[in-house]
Amino acid sequence: MQNTTRFIATSLITLTVFTSKPILNAHGQSGDPLVFKPVLADLKLLKAANIPILYKDEETQVGYAVLNHAAENALSEMAHAVGRCGNFEALDEMPRDLISVREQLQALNTYNKRNQILSFSQVGEMAERTEITEALEQLDANKIRNTVEFLSSFPTRYNRGANPNSHIQPFMDRLAEIAKQANYPIHIETIDHKSTPQKSIKLTIQGSTRPSEIIVLGGHLDSISGFMGMGGKAPGADDNASGSSALTEALRVLTLQPQPERTIEFYWYAGEESGLLGSAEIAKQAKADNKDIIAVLQLDMTMFPGDGVLKVASMTDFTSRWLRDYLVAANDTYFHATIQEDKCGYGCSDHASWYRQGFPTLFPTESKFASSFQDIHTAKDVISPVMSFEHAKFFSKVALTMAMDLGNSEQRQPY
Repeated sequence: MQNTTRFIATSLITLTVFTSKPILNAHGQSGDPLVFKPVLADLKLLKAANIPILYKDEETQVGYAVLNHAAENALSEMAHAVGRCGNFEALDEMPRDLISVREQLQALNTYNKRNQILSFSQVGEMAERTEITEALEQLDANKIRNTVEFLSSFPTRYNRGANPNSHIQPFMDRLAEIAKQANYPIHIETIDHKSTPQKSIKLTIQGSTRPSEIIVLGGHLDSISGFMGMGGKAPGADDNASGSSALTEALRVLTLQPQPERTIEFYWYAGEESGLLGSAEIAKQAKADNKDIIAVLQLDMTMFPGDGVLKVASMTDFTSRWLRDYLVAANDTYFHATIQEDKCGYGCSDHASWYRQGFPTLFPTESKFASSFQDIHTAKDVISPVMSFEHAKFFSKVALTMAMDLGNSEQRQPY
């Protein structure tokens, strides 16, 4: 292996020369080509963007690269052009050397291999529970629509915009109103980040008997339009007001139920569109704190039925087979939709942040990627007749079932 310092320095010089012309950021200021950001990214995307790859893992198809502003935005633009949300994770600090990068990707590879052989069927079938069936019937598609209308009414929710947190307090106020229904305490807070001025929102329902065991339910709250967020309005109705709203409706019905035995943490993440910024910091901290995360659900794009109403996709890459099998069992028992398997590449949504830290994840989405909504990341991502809130309600059902079933059981991923 060649000298690590020389390898990184040579690659940075190549990247600087390749992308050294000044660019404008979201505030109209010139971007500094000498400011670099380390990322993990979908390997095919890095190759397509002609970005120097410093280390790669062929099995997981994840590559490590160091980007300046222009290269970062070129990578993001290329991903968005094919209907994907970034497909990269921005690391919060430069790795000390390529050996540490190799160790991280080898750990991801090892975890990934183990996750693909651990099945839900190893721990039993899912029996229908009356309280869950009755709770699912309380979910209201019109309430999902109301929340999507509210969130998409903001001109943009871009994490690097002039007012990146304009929607945060109004949305928290709505969550606080929902929380008043519960007969147990609910804590709502914002999370500050090093990587973005935008805040994430966290809502915690502490478990009644096993509070250290945690179910995570999340979706990103930010939106983006055009290159570097300079495409004007970014209503982000499908991407991702829809997932955020489906999550909110699950919360509404959950607060009407008894307090769960396990802790349920809801997250509305910041900066997903710029490299999983909020979720990456949150998941890394959870790992550092040795949190007992039982399962992580990501809801991102839920209301465009590109393959037909109630025909949804379950992403098989960077998710846990145990939870994918769990979703199939829950669907057979409660939902009765059609679940199709698909892949989306590394970093396509916030579940990747948790998966890289070694936590079990699940990512169901509105359709296979090839037939997902094509006007995301534009001003055209608004509510229209092609959207279905009954379709979006499926994802509320998934979140509510995980909260009530996994949240009141001793199930966990087998090892």
